[in-house]
Amino acid sequence: MMISGQEGRSIANLARGLGTALLSADPRRSNTKNPPRSTPSPMSASMRSSAVSLVSKRWLMLLSSIRASELSFNNIVSLESSKKPLPDLNLEGDGDEEEIESFGCLTRCLEEKEVTDVRLSAIAVGTAGRGGLGKLSIRGSHPIRGLTDLGLSAVGRCCPSLSVLSLWKVPYVTDAGLAELANGCPMLEKLDLSDCPLVTGKGLMAVAKRCPNLMSVTIDSCVGIGNEGLQTIGRFCPKLQSVSIKGCPLINDQGIAGMMCSASSSLAKLKLQNLNVSDLALACIGHYGKAITELYLTGLQNVAERGFWCMGNAKGLLKLKSIAITSCRGVTDTGLEAVAKGCPSLKQLCLRKCCYLSDAGLKAFIEAARSLEHLQLEECYRITLVGVLTGVVNGNTKLKTLSLVRCLGIKDIGCYPNVLPSCKSLRSLTIRDCPGFTSASLAVVGKICPSLINLDLGGLDGVTDAGLLPLIESSEEGLINVNLRGCVNLTDSAVCALVKAHGDTLQLLNLDGCNKLTDRVLLAISEHCTMLEELDMSRADITDYGVALLASARHLSLRILSVAGCSKVTPRSLPFFGNMGPTLVGLNLQHCSLIAAHGITSLEERMWWCDILS
Repeated sequence: MMISGQEGRSIANLARGLGTALLSADPRRSNTKNPPRSTPSPMSASMRSSAVSLVSKRWLMLLSSIRASELSFNNIVSLESSKKPLPDLNLEGDGDEEEIESFGCLTRCLEEKEVTDVRLSAIAVGTAGRGGLGKLSIRGSHPIRGLTDLGLSAVGRCCPSLSVLSLWKVPYVTDAGLAELANGCPMLEKLDLSDCPLVTGKGLMAVAKRCPNLMSVTIDSCVGIGNEGLQTIGRFCPKLQSVSIKGCPLINDQGIAGMMCSASSSLAKLKLQNLNVSDLALACIGHYGKAITELYLTGLQNVAERGFWCMGNAKGLLKLKSIAITSCRGVTDTGLEAVAKGCPSLKQLCLRKCCYLSDAGLKAFIEAARSLEHLQLEECYRITLVGVLTGVVNGNTKLKTLSLVRCLGIKDIGCYPNVLPSCKSLRSLTIRDCPGFTSASLAVVGKICPSLINLDLGGLDGVTDAGLLPLIESSEEGLINVNLRGCVNLTDSAVCALVKAHGDTLQLLNLDGCNKLTDRVLLAISEHCTMLEELDMSRADITDYGVALLASARHLSLRILSVAGCSKVTPRSLPFFGNMGPTLVGLNLQHCSLIAAHGITSLEERMWWCDILS
């Protein structure tokens, strides 16, 4: 290690100061021949302790100012071989966990009060002998002694193998600190900046120019970062694969266009949320996004129908497989159809809060997207059940998953033909929180979709036995996952029929809030279910007898059971829970008012392997 004369004198002076302070604080080295005339005051001991702390921190800061590459670890005692660990100079915060994966892959995650310059410098120096940190996540900052460029610079000097850096809510870190880190961490692959107000495009440019291996960049609510930083990332990072940008007011069309034209051959995943971009940005994505497979667009209020039309007609998104669009007013029938025609590999579409899309546009999209397998619509109020089923039956033969959530236009079908077409490719159906959907429509859906294995009807209080029974009878496959949460009008008859017909395949059954269900359901489950792993009977009208039936079923191996809010379950059920065997790893007893705390404590001691909520 080459050290200048001035640095050598500084180290020597600090070392002498540290030694003097330690010796003066050691009572064992007091002069017995000439005892002091008076007993030292408590203030003197406090002053000596402060002196030691001050010298120690100065020593630490000096060590952290030396780059790891300048140290010869063969000539010094490594941290592993030393039996005297370095003192923790940070007086606040608990010890953070360390995960050793391989050389250069030590992981640290610091939160709020743990985050100070001293603590981060100590971690950087302490791990330097083992290759330094590989992953560093900082979430928040100490309210008084918050993280600054000093702590970040220490990481840059001591951790050359750092590959992942995440900075959340660090108000005192500036471009200088980020640049210093980039100078010493050329192997950085993933950068996540969230709510860093003093970081600007210059800091991002420094990272881009010095870290050519950068593959993933996330920028969230960084008000100082603008177009130049984004353009530099695209120009200097040939391995860039994922970019996520949210809430950055200085980033507009120019930044997106510059990044896209430079990173067109590598960028596979792009997320844009709440940005001041227009149709031009989407046109550039459609033209240059040759490698994009995942695209997420949220809250782009300045993008009109023309933007989506241009993105589809640019014919550049040939590899796009998944697109999710939320709260974009430019999603219209014409724009969505253009996207389908321009993305021949598209398999998954998720639309949320797209209020201008109608049945006609959805039908045209499904017909054009010949590879579509997964369709999710949420809060798309102009979409009706007739439009969805028409598109599914007539337009696509590969659709496997259909999800309709909070779509107020999904209502009962007034009349339908005696002979209904079917969509045997559909395996998973979710219709959740659509108040106009009742049993009459459920019976029709059951006939059209006979191959379902996953069914989610959560929050449909209009569904009754009259609708569920025909669906059970129409099913040609064994149901595996069934969610009937909040279907308050279902009774034992329909659920018992479900269990008897599909007990050999059922793995998950959620009956939370079905308050008309009784022990009859648990009897049917104990007799017919052989594969069931998760059962939720929360707020049902079950008793201790039903719990005993579950415990007595030897062929049943539940992993998770919830009886939360079951007012008739008493302490008599506790031994039955204990008899359910070692497979039970999750038990929810919350709001079971008749079960006292000491009973649950005893059960926890008996079932030490099980996570019990109470």
